[in-house]
Amino acid sequence: MGLAWQQGPLATASVGHFITEQPMPPRLLFAEPLRRRMRVHFADRWIADSEDVILLHEPGRYPVAYFPLGDVEAGILTAEDRVTQHKDLGDTQWFTVKVGAREANHSAWQHTSLPPHAAILDGRLAFAWRSMDAFYEENERIVGHAADAYHRIDIRSTSRHLVVKVGDRVVADTKHPLALYESGFAPRWYVPREDIDGSHLKLVELQTFCPYKGICSYYDVGDRKRAAWSYVNAWPEVGRVTNLVSFEPDKVDVYLDGKQLHLEPGQTVLPHGVDRGLDTDEVLRKTPTGSAR
Repeated sequence: MGLAWQQGPLATASVGHFITEQPMPPRLLFAEPLRRRMRVHFADRWIADSEDVILLHEPGRYPVAYFPLGDVEAGILTAEDRVTQHKDLGDTQWFTVKVGAREANHSAWQHTSLPPHAAILDGRLAFAWRSMDAFYEENERIVGHAADAYHRIDIRSTSRHLVVKVGDRVVADTKHPLALYESGFAPRWYVPREDIDGSHLKLVELQTFCPYKGICSYYDVGDRKRAAWSYVNAWPEVGRVTNLVSFEPDKVDVYLDGKQLHLEPGQTVLPHGVDRGLDTDEVLRKTPTGSAR
């Protein structure tokens, strides 16, 4: 989730609201210093390296990193005959990034007619996430999109009684699930494998990627397609749910302390925009090597 995406406070589908006398504008953008060194890798080169990155939070998008032009390698940008209109920030000039024999069209952009209140983005450029080879904070690779400091995950032990059924068949029964609370999402309940009848689970080929939890594998549960999932090798930050299984309450019957759970609205993750890349290829891609300029 984060500040402006999914159901965050600046998202158009926010589950909360600001307590103000006057209605809030339908769209609010929020820009802030990242306060982390960020680098961009492309064609075996570090093409951008900055400690002065601005992170833009815009409704319906992941946060986007804007680099000062002075921190981008000279000579790699070619302005295209392509100018689009941003509904809040005006003219947007697009660029091709070219390093040696390799080039990527529509892979960077700059807002060139900013309103006065958006001057913080003046003289800055953003790179399309999927067009670059990798983004780094210091020496650690960041995958999926620029890290959102407002996205939080908390995992809690519980003694709640969770039962999963398909028709009359009990698929899982546990009194020690883990509750995973993630910004903007309803709680997800993860079940230890020993409390699951594994004969009901069939691993499917589909995998997806979460920048905060890792690569997700899916299971059919009986005749219910992709009704369960597991982070078999979860990121260290959420290692407590590694190889546990969570079940989708709109596809199977999930009961918590006897009360049936239902999928809450607004929980579906939808792909969007050139500023993001949430596929497993990015995660499995070879880590770039080289030294910063």
